[in-house]
Amino acid sequence: MTALAAALLCGGLVQAAEASTLKIQLRADIRSINPGVNRDANTDGVVLQMVEGLVAYGEDALPKPLLAETIDTSADGKTYTFHLRQGVKFHNGAPLTSADVLWSWQRYMDPKTDWRCLSEFDGRGQVKVEKVSAPDDRTVVFQLDKPSALFLASLARTDCAMTGILHRDSVKADGSFDKPIGTGPFKFAEWKRGEYIRLERFADYAALPGKIDGLAGAKKPLVDEVRFVVIPDNSTAKAALLGGDIDIVPDIANSDIAELKKNDKVRTSVVSSMGLVGLIIQTRDPLLQNVKLRRAIAAAIDSTELVAAVTDGIGKPNNSIVPTLSAYYGPVQKQGWTYDPAAAKKLVAEAGYKGERIVMLANKRYPESFDAAVVAQQMLQAVGLNVEIEVLEWATQLDRYSKGNYQMQAFPYSGRMDPALSYDSMTGPKDRQPRKLWDNPEVQALLDKAMVVNDRPRRQAIFDELHKRFLAEVPMVMLYNGIVGGAMSTKTQGYVSTVMSLPRAWEVSLDK
Repeated sequence: MTALAAALLCGGLVQAAEASTLKIQLRADIRSINPGVNRDANTDGVVLQMVEGLVAYGEDALPKPLLAETIDTSADGKTYTFHLRQGVKFHNGAPLTSADVLWSWQRYMDPKTDWRCLSEFDGRGQVKVEKVSAPDDRTVVFQLDKPSALFLASLARTDCAMTGILHRDSVKADGSFDKPIGTGPFKFAEWKRGEYIRLERFADYAALPGKIDGLAGAKKPLVDEVRFVVIPDNSTAKAALLGGDIDIVPDIANSDIAELKKNDKVRTSVVSSMGLVGLIIQTRDPLLQNVKLRRAIAAAIDSTELVAAVTDGIGKPNNSIVPTLSAYYGPVQKQGWTYDPAAAKKLVAEAGYKGERIVMLANKRYPESFDAAVVAQQMLQAVGLNVEIEVLEWATQLDRYSKGNYQMQAFPYSGRMDPALSYDSMTGPKDRQPRKLWDNPEVQALLDKAMVVNDRPRRQAIFDELHKRFLAEVPMVMLYNGIVGGAMSTKTQGYVSTVMSLPRAWEVSLDK
């Protein structure tokens, strides 16, 4: 027995062999069990096993019905009518009704709840919900102040806890939060701080038919309980997996993926994420404001070679802000910059470049991003660009990014599920928002339309035009999307990594 197994046994985490207990590593303890309140991504991965919203993200990053059976949108785009599924129950056995949706919404919109996403719906963000009503037990109507293409996407956000619908027994008599009584496949059982969180199978879970589809689709609980075990150190977690003391490590380094693929004691699951990794460029820099120099940088980068080197051959290049798994990633988005060192040298000369120093900021907190800087530096130097790397602490680099105080950076962006939000993270007026990369009024006007237009073909046309302009203006050399790699024991059946970078315990079973 390994040392970790002995420790788990002493802590009461090892049950009899016949027990169906799925053990999943957590890098850190969760922050709370209050959905969308005092949360981080680590917390979301546990809470979203217990709560569900009207809609949820599918694997193609589109919001899809979950607790809603169907959704109707008015002709003017300002009214959304949700028809609830029949047969859905809360963990306490109560049936889901429109009154529960209203109660949950009113609680979220109360500033005292401190819901992370309040500002997304009260008019400070892209959406303002003016009224919510329930004409009958199975119908809920949301009325917005103006059309929004992002309303459903905002409801489905994982950092908003999917705007999870709770039973009012989730709070105590004094209104303070007790525990999440949701509709998810697992229900809360125990939280031993710093050690583990235990969830139990919800026997009356109303699963959708079909296949797993992100956080929507089939979500049947197939094990009796799930234990999220806090193991901060990746090496310890990997040893525990190989020793049979845990069943799933949901997020492992690229180098470990390559190593574990060769090990017959485990299996791996690797998917592309919605995150963005690239080289951002300060377009107001005296040198780099010259678009020819920025185009030279793009032409000097062999994306295929760079991505293969920094991801141990796992990742694939993507020169588009639209992630490859997005439903909006089409033929136009597949077009990228052509690796052409001769053309890069010609552009360098045409730009009037005289060998001036160009500093690229990087950090070692995100190894793949740092490695991208090193490989890119070699490629840029090969076409005559005097690029130096300055390594900073992540917090310092982030501060420089926020202030626009840099020439270039190797920089990772966290994933956004809708392309409009990905573009919005980097597009805007630098005078008011120095962190923005792309300050172009025509581009901003296109993006504003993408925030409003709901029609898929019309949105696709907008994203196609944005991509063409992005390739021409080069405010960033987009390299590849992030990678989510998980590893599991051979007795674990059905586990797959998710585009949302969150573990999912449903539809997972254990061989006896």
